[in-house]
Amino acid sequence: MTEAFVLTITVFVLAIYVGWEVITKVPPILHTPLMSGSNAISGITIIGALLLAGKLEGKDDLWGQVAWALGMIAVVFAMINVVGGFLVTDRMLRMFRSRGERKG
Repeated sequence: MTEAFVLTITVFVLAIYVGWEVITKVPPILHTPLMSGSNAISGITIIGALLLAGKLEGKDDLWGQVAWALGMIAVVFAMINVVGGFLVTDRMLRMFRSRGERKG
């Protein structure tokens, strides 16, 4: 294993641990606003992934095609996450409107 690979795996495992610890410590009342903020970050990530996918070289070899396919699958799932999150956030915000404003 190369040093870069070990470093990458270490950062990945630490990110999972820190993310798990942060999410489990958030009170339930703050989950929806937290999800809204994370959706904005996911949107930025999707834009970056699409820009990189357009510049991906080596689409002619097998690993290039696999990387492109996995990237596109990731973008599709991230888009589902972003759209669903914004729909949930919109529904939550409608709960805080007065009865007359909810119908409009």
